[in-house]
Amino acid sequence: MALHLNLLHEQIFEQRQRQRDPLKIGILLLAGCGALLFLYYGWNAYRTLQTKVRQSAIERDWTKIEPAVTAAQKRAAELTSMINTLRVLDNYIDNRFLWAPFLEKISRCVAPNAQLTAIEGTVQEDNKGVTANIEGVAAAREPRSAAEDFRQMLLEQLGQDYRDVKVEFKALEEVESTTKIDGTAMPMAHYIIAVTFTLNSVPKPGAPSAPIKAKK
Repeated sequence: MALHLNLLHEQIFEQRQRQRDPLKIGILLLAGCGALLFLYYGWNAYRTLQTKVRQSAIERDWTKIEPAVTAAQKRAAELTSMINTLRVLDNYIDNRFLWAPFLEKISRCVAPNAQLTAIEGTVQEDNKGVTANIEGVAAAREPRSAAEDFRQMLLEQLGQDYRDVKVEFKALEEVESTTKIDGTAMPMAHYIIAVTFTLNSVPKPGAPSAPIKAKK
């Protein structure tokens, strides 16, 4: 029997080991990466499942309370509309211009020898001022002076409660007819007075006072 001696045994073994080690390392790395990816996707799948479960529970709860929420929103819209309407009405009531105090001031200025035949007035919407035309007749020895006295008294009365008051004659002329005062015939003068003033309390937009027209 022949005896074979391999003097390069150790070198051959080392060479084979070097060839096998990188392959093992690569396989181990791939296996580790695969395990990590499996765990990662498994965790994401679990979180997704939990999210779907919570979403389903929220949807079931919302289905139960949705009618009540819808009814509450509708009621809230109705109440808001009512509140806004009441605010508009309150502003209109609180800030409207009242003609009665204005007419009362005019009545204080009318002397026994004067007579009013027509009053027309409007509230302006731009600067919330008031314009009025007062027409009438005055009788006296000097009827023009009597009309001037009425104009001056009206200017003083309106200046107590309003701003930027202007009281001016648009027309002033004596007429041929006369009237008796205490049994004495007096000449008469016809006048038209233009009155303008600004309100101290400015009304809100959309709530102007209605115009007045009065004739005797």
